[in-house]
Amino acid sequence: MLARRIIACLDVDGGRVVKGTHFRNLRDMGDPADLAGRHASGGADEIVLLDISATIEARRTIVETVRAVAERLFVPLTVGGGIRSADDAARLLDAGADKVSLNSAALAAPDLLTRLASRYGSQAVVVAIDASLQDRRFAVYSRSGSTQTPRQAVDWAREAADRGAGEVLLTSIDRDGTRRGFDCPLTRAVATAVPIPVIASGGAGSPEHFVEVFTEGRADAALAASIFHEGSQPFPSLKVLLHRHDIPVRH
Repeated sequence: MLARRIIACLDVDGGRVVKGTHFRNLRDMGDPADLAGRHASGGADEIVLLDISATIEARRTIVETVRAVAERLFVPLTVGGGIRSADDAARLLDAGADKVSLNSAALAAPDLLTRLASRYGSQAVVVAIDASLQDRRFAVYSRSGSTQTPRQAVDWAREAADRGAGEVLLTSIDRDGTRRGFDCPLTRAVATAVPIPVIASGGAGSPEHFVEVFTEGRADAALAASIFHEGSQPFPSLKVLLHRHDIPVRH
């Protein structure tokens, strides 16, 4: 069984790391490069940096921020937000990103996933899916969770995988920032439907939540922000707990 990954997320707005609830009420958490370096040294397996206002503001991801973060890391870095073309992705990969994450652009032009996978390999292409339970189905949202689309999470994940995405970054809008635990039904529905790894995101508040999402949710990786930024959950102790539950993790 492959080792499960613990990922620290940096939601960046205006060059600063922020965190909110249900994608709103943002508060400042610190400098991206400083936090990324601290998390990597502390035991994070990977770092995800999301420029959460780039799409809303119709601008590209801040390359300088990505470069500053990448220079501090020795673990893989995924970058998303504001990627609208293959050239945008190329700029971020050239700046030090190992993977690029696409959400709104992939929904608008799914063939972009295929073009990027053909150019860089599926391992460098992540499809980000923001979903919320609506009428007993998991609806997909674009533009940082502000716009509901006609797509459903499971169907879109399958299509994205078929088009070349190598990984799914699955965020529950309903659980984001609540610390009530990951959305295991959502995660399990997607993870059992696609042949590529699924990263669970949204709702982490305790070590036990990670156990739940790896077992009940069938996640391949779990991502969190606040509990890592605030230092309330050290990576080593989390990995010890997962190991005790027979969940393989990287040391």
